Parts: sequence; structure tokens; C-alpha cells
Amino acid sequence: MNRQIIPSLDDLRAFEAVARAGSVREAADSLALTHGAVSRRITNLANNLGFQLFERDGRGLKLTPAGQTLHLTVSRFISELGSTVENLRAASSEQSTLVLSCEPSVAMRWLIPRLADFQNMHPDIALHLSVGGGPVEFRRDRINLAIRRLDFALPSDWQVRRLFPEKVGPVMIPDLLPAFNRGAYIALGSKTRPVAWKQWLTATPSAPRPSEIRYHDHHFLAVEAAAAGLGVAIAPQVLVVDDVARGRLIAPAGFQADGSEYGLIWQGKQPLEGARQKLSSWIVKRCAVLKREST
Repeated sequence: MNRQIIPSLDDLRAFEAVARAGSVREAADSLALTHGAVSRRITNLANNLGFQLFERDGRGLKLTPAGQTLHLTVSRFISELGSTVENLRAASSEQSTLVLSCEPSVAMRWLIPRLADFQNMHPDIALHLSVGGGPVEFRRDRINLAIRRLDFALPSDWQVRRLFPEKVGPVMIPDLLPAFNRGAYIALGSKTRPVAWKQWLTATPSAPRPSEIRYHDHHFLAVEAAAAGLGVAIAPQVLVVDDVARGRLIAPAGFQADGSEYGLIWQGKQPLEGARQKLSSWIVKRCAVLKREST
């Protein structure tokens, strides 16, 4: 290919903008250039190519047949170039910056207390934490990896690495154990999982029944209310494993698997590499510890 016949990229960008807008003035506004600068670039491009690109159409411009053919190629080229640059930038930033999305309660009560370990192991990786539940908008929110309870359908272009089964049970301060045993306690639940108490009581028919059930907006609020002695919270084990280990809360009935599980998910068919692989490996190892603690 004779590279000398390839026009200036600035001239091609001006041509594409005018062809798209049908107006030199609107194209100039979109390119943050003056009307005269865009006109000169269009004229220069036509002179270099040796054929006319536009013709008058009332107060605007329209492409000539040759201009239409050129516009198809140029617009496709600019679009592909933009996508390539965006992908390269994402791949480059991914080497040192990661965004991990996690469900709020799990992030607050399990993940954050452990993140210093990851930071100490990989001080070169800037990890940003985002909270959210359910489906993930990977591209829109620039999320690299997400920890989710797998209770929703996963798109075909997502990959998942299963982490640990969900186990739930009632937790309370030690002083509330007598009231719990005689069924004179207030049950604390979460509005994000309003049937949790009903499911646990159905699966555990011999357990004492509460006098009433009160709901908080999130699990972490119910757990804190239980730690304050306000009642008995039905809680996922992952949220209270540290409190139980320290004796802040007790779980006299243990924890039962509810049939769901948590997973690490990401978008795309390619295996994890670089910083994403390092974060994934760390999460898997921490979850392996959690699974051992729950047996």
C-alpha cells in the first residue's frame, strides 16, 4: 500500500463529522473547531483525493456518491479505532487498578476487615470497592469482578467461580439464650430476604418460635441490632463469622445451608489474567478459610 495516498486523519475526522451532521457549523461545534477550520480541512481533503465529496442541498450539504462510499469506510475506521483505543486503555489500567463489586452486607462485615491482607500482598494494585446486589453492569460501572449471591440468572457471556454455600441461622448475645430457648424473643429479619425466618423455622420444626418478627432494611442492620441485645437475628454465617469467633454473638442452633451459594463473576470468555487473577486467587483462598470455619 502506498502510504502517501492516505489522507490526513484530521481531515478525515472533519469529513466524517460534516457527513454525519450535514452541516459544517454543527460539525465544527462537535469538534470544538471554528467553521473556517473545518471548511479548510474538507477542501484540503477533496483536493488531495481529486474528487468532490459534498454538494449543496438547500442550506445544508449532502454527500456525493463518491463521498457516500468514502464515508462508509471512514466512519467504520473511526469506530473501530475508538473501540481499539478504549480496549487498550482498559487493559492497561486493569494492570494496576481494579473495581470489585460486592453485596453491601458481605462487603461491610466480611470483605472489608480482610482487605488489608490483599493490600499488603499487592501494594501495586489499587483496589476500589463498589457495593451492589443482583445483576452487574460491568461495562457501565467499569467493574472488573463481582461477588454475588447466585440467586439470579447469569448471562451467557459471564463466567462464575463458585465460592461458598450460603448458610443461615439465628444469632444473639449470650444473655438472650434463655429467652430464645423458651420462645420469648423478638426475631430480627432483613427486608432484602423477608422469608428467611419462615424458611428457617420450617426447616427446624423443633426450634422455639419467636413472639414477633421485626424487619430491618439490610442484614448488617439486623446483625447490629442483635449485637445490641434487641433480639435474635436470622443471619448468613458469612456476616457473623467474626462476631461468633470473638464471642460477641452466639449461634446456639448452628447454621444450615439454604441451597444457594456465592460466586465470583466476571464478563467475557477469556480467563482471568494479571491483577484480576491475583484478586480472584486471594478471594478464593479467603473463602476456603470461611468454608473450613463453617464445618
